[in-house]
Amino acid sequence: MDITIKPLITEKATQLTERRGVYTFRVSPEANKYQIKKLVEELYGVKVERVNTMVVRGKNKSRWTKSGLLRGKTNEWKKAVIKVAGDQNIDFFSNI
Repeated sequence: MDITIKPLITEKATQLTERRGVYTFRVSPEANKYQIKKLVEELYGVKVERVNTMVVRGKNKSRWTKSGLLRGKTNEWKKAVIKVAGDQNIDFFSNI
């Protein structure tokens, strides 16, 4: 199983990083906490203390077109909030 992980860079996620030292990622819905922990430790070279996950439900969307109202829904996705050990940090912008 191939697990994808990408950082979420939003205002709320940045505030959590500054205040609590936690990092937010968007991960594959099939991934569990142990797989996420292992992947983050391999990719970023940090020691992970805690992993919290949550499933973000899809939102209902609708729009008006010439043929009438089109309704749909966005996909559900999984969010992981990761606490790293001690004074370690993750620099998302080091390879830019």
